[in-house]
Amino acid sequence: MTPALLAEVLAARAARRPVAVITDLASGQQRIVAREAAADDELAAILDKAFRFDKSGVEQTEKGEVFVTVHNPPLRLVVTGAVLIAQALIPMARAVGYDIWVVDPRGAFATGARFPDIHLHAEWPDEIIPKIGLDQRTAFIALTHDPKIDDPALDLALKSDVFYIGALGSKKTQAARLDRLRAAGFSDNQLSRINGPIGLPIGAVGAPEIAVSILAEMTRALRLG
Repeated sequence: MTPALLAEVLAARAARRPVAVITDLASGQQRIVAREAAADDELAAILDKAFRFDKSGVEQTEKGEVFVTVHNPPLRLVVTGAVLIAQALIPMARAVGYDIWVVDPRGAFATGARFPDIHLHAEWPDEIIPKIGLDQRTAFIALTHDPKIDDPALDLALKSDVFYIGALGSKKTQAARLDRLRAAGFSDNQLSRINGPIGLPIGAVGAPEIAVSILAEMTRALRLG
C-alpha cells in the first residue's frame, strides 16, 4: 500500500467513513472506494455485499481476481431512554460488536449503577447527540415514551444516515408520533424509516424478549438493508 493510499484509509477511519481497498492480484495495483460511491463502481455488487457483511476476501471479476479489504467503522447503538428494555438489550448488542451510548435527561434513570461500563449521558438528546454523531454505521432507538425526549432525537436520526431507526410504542403511539414529526416537516417517505412498533413481530413478552426482537430487527437492517 502506498503512503498516499494508507493516509486516505487512516483519514477515512478517523472520520468513521466506510471504505474498501481493492487490490488487483495480477498487477498489485490498488484503489480505494468509499461506501457512498460503491453503487457507481464497476464492482458495485461485490462491494455492497462486502460492506454489508463486513467481509474481506478474494473475489473473481471479469478482469481477474481482486482482493477486497473492507474498512468499516465499529458499530454503534445510540439509545434514548435508560429503561428496562435498554438494560436487557445492551449486553446482547455488545456481544455482537456494538459500542453503546444511552441518553436520558432523567437523572434517576441514567445512573452508572443501572448502566455500568457504557457511554451514559444524563442530558437532553438535542444537546448531546450532535456531539456523539450519527452515521451509517449507527443504529438509533427511542425507548422513553416521552415525546419531549424521543421526538428531538428522532428528528436528528431522520436527518442522518443511520442504518436503523426504531421507536417503542403501540400502533396508536406510533401514529401520534408520526403526526407530530409530519407536522415538523418530515415527509411520509422519510418517516417510513422509523420501525415502530419497534422490533420484529415475534410475540415478544417482557423486556428481554422485546430486546431480542429489537436486536434481530437491527441485524436485518444492517445485513439485508
